[in-house]
Amino acid sequence: MSSIADMHGFKGFNWINRRRLAWSACLLLAGAALAAPQKAPAPVLIRFSHVVAHDTPKGQMALRFKALVQARSGGRLRVEVYPDSQLYGDDDEMEALQLGAVEMLAPSLSKFGAVGVPEFEVFDLPFLFHDLAQVRCVTQGPTGRQLLERLSRQQMVGLGFLDNGFKQMSAGQPVQNLQDFRGLRLRVQASRVLTAQMRSLGAYPVVLPFDETQRALASGVADGAENPLSNFLTQHLDAVQRDVTLTSHGYLGYAVVSNPRFWASLDDADRSLLTLALNDALDEGNRLSARMNQQALATLRESSGVRLHALSAAQRSAMRRAVQPAYDDFERRVGRALLRQVQRDCLFQDQDLG
Repeated sequence: MSSIADMHGFKGFNWINRRRLAWSACLLLAGAALAAPQKAPAPVLIRFSHVVAHDTPKGQMALRFKALVQARSGGRLRVEVYPDSQLYGDDDEMEALQLGAVEMLAPSLSKFGAVGVPEFEVFDLPFLFHDLAQVRCVTQGPTGRQLLERLSRQQMVGLGFLDNGFKQMSAGQPVQNLQDFRGLRLRVQASRVLTAQMRSLGAYPVVLPFDETQRALASGVADGAENPLSNFLTQHLDAVQRDVTLTSHGYLGYAVVSNPRFWASLDDADRSLLTLALNDALDEGNRLSARMNQQALATLRESSGVRLHALSAAQRSAMRRAVQPAYDDFERRVGRALLRQVQRDCLFQDQDLG
């Protein structure tokens, strides 16, 4: 019987051996690869940008969210928080989110009107809410969910609401009567409701980013501003504003939003983890907001550099009547249904506006 070498020649014999050796080498390399330690996948990065300091309700909420995500994901999801407009400010953070330059933001509710969701300006209506219970009836109920869903029209995923509290008026003088507002340049956010509010009171609205407020007040570009007391202190406005009038005339809150492409790229388990962690962080942030505003009020009562002023019932009623044009403008642009829904859902009592 002829050998393989006789049948194929010496060259064929070498080819067969080389092929066998190659297969053996492949098997050895595959075994080595399986035996070698596998490199862990890179963590999913979530850049969370906002415009206020760490020691604010929003700043603390973002840090709590970061810690919860780190702990619950074992580091597989990583949140990096950028406060104080380090990445983006009031003027460009929304566009940055829509373009995917950041994954999460917590803009003030006043800012959504300027990007095509004017329904959010209902929260800016002066003297609409009596207390935080009424606010949360909206934000944590069906109306709030509907508002968050409308953000999808502008390439945003709405995830939840956060309180900052009720706004007070600061200036270089008390602003208790309508004549006190006349001619004052008062800083506001870019909201048509807020500009209409100031005009109806006889003041000139000055639209400025939040991080420019202190400088504007110090330089005289603006004469006053409206802020929750926690913002008033964390932004050091007490260094440039002598008088704070406790008007509690309007609510300031935030909506946490995400980039839709990023949100869709997550699997169901990760979306659930982030949602639950955010809800826990928002609950804690809301409790902190109420506590910080109470602490800020106590601090200002003891301050020798700031004078606090209260409104009488008659003064408050006069202001409520004066701001009716802001309601009229909102209803012309957005419609009456949303305002009626908010008032009906929360059983507002004694509401003589709108």
